[in-house]
Amino acid sequence: MRNSQRLQHSQKKNFRPGLKSDTIYHMGDNMSYKFGIVGLGLIAEFHGQAIEAMACCEIYSCMDFSEERVNAFSSKFNCKGYTDLDDMLKDPELDIVTICTPSGNHMEPSLKIIHAGKHLIVEKPLEITLERCDAIIDAAEKKGIKLATILPSRFHTASKLIKDALDKNRFGRLVLGDAYIKWFRTQEYYDKGGWHGTKSLDGGGALMNQSIHAIDLLQWFMGPVESVKAYTQTLGHERIEVEDVATAVLKFKNGALGVIEGSTTVYPGYLKKIEISGTDGSMVLEESSIIKWDFREELEGDNSIRINFASKTDSGGGASDPGAISVKPHQWQFEDFISSLDSNQKSVVEGKEGRKAVEIILAIYESAEKGKEVIL
Repeated sequence: MRNSQRLQHSQKKNFRPGLKSDTIYHMGDNMSYKFGIVGLGLIAEFHGQAIEAMACCEIYSCMDFSEERVNAFSSKFNCKGYTDLDDMLKDPELDIVTICTPSGNHMEPSLKIIHAGKHLIVEKPLEITLERCDAIIDAAEKKGIKLATILPSRFHTASKLIKDALDKNRFGRLVLGDAYIKWFRTQEYYDKGGWHGTKSLDGGGALMNQSIHAIDLLQWFMGPVESVKAYTQTLGHERIEVEDVATAVLKFKNGALGVIEGSTTVYPGYLKKIEISGTDGSMVLEESSIIKWDFREELEGDNSIRINFASKTDSGGGASDPGAISVKPHQWQFEDFISSLDSNQKSVVEGKEGRKAVEIILAIYESAEKGKEVIL
């Protein structure tokens, strides 16, 4: 990052990273953060739109092995295009790179980007094994590079309201924490995706690719998971190497219990749902809508939350169409990352945070394979 660049914000003295979902950050005159995007599939479009929406940032370059994709993306976003990552990384003007390659192909380009001294944002999951996650995290720490994993569900205002209530102990003793991700993907999605449904590049199915957002939120709300006992099956699709149905019983380190149900074969696909239950309060989150918000001790503002967040979700949430998501949460997470650069603080989903959901998912896979409880 060029030392002369510093984020300017009109209310910076009152700013806490990730607290407000509708905040836009601005750079000083003629200053901007220059982004590169690696891997130009569907999710790269959302990264591009999120970056373009920020006054402090610009899409500077892109890279993919497909020249056709590079030409289309660079023309659409008016940026430099490359088919060789090493060539792209030689440019000293490039500040930040986002990774949008297949899940099992995050480590190799990430290590090159870190070695080149560029800050790094990796689309979920950080990687598909803990060893590969740790290789990225360790390299970034040694090089002094900022690293974040895209898990934008944390940035919904509803998610932050819930986390704030948990931090204030409004739920009392937590007793249950559950996540339900009953999504739908067609057979065509797996057949034409190339890497979707493969162990080597997808790393898993309904959990690693789709349910990871809800699993991350669940552990963010409930705290660390102590152990899991799980089952996985492939019931609704053919020619895939991974699960399309999974169930797991969790024991959290705070003593609470929980359930994860994840699938990509539930027609027509429903918004992800998280339920938190405690001795003094309970809530139900459906995508970005709070559909239950009940506490033993009511506070001023609780009824407003019930009214204003009952119908907050404004997209399909990816439940049946991977492209039917809002770009705003990606933008909010990018804004948080830019703020962390300026303040030299951790971003909300820095590298080690992105590792947590991967560890839970891999423990579920191990439990299902071995038929026993797995301790994390």
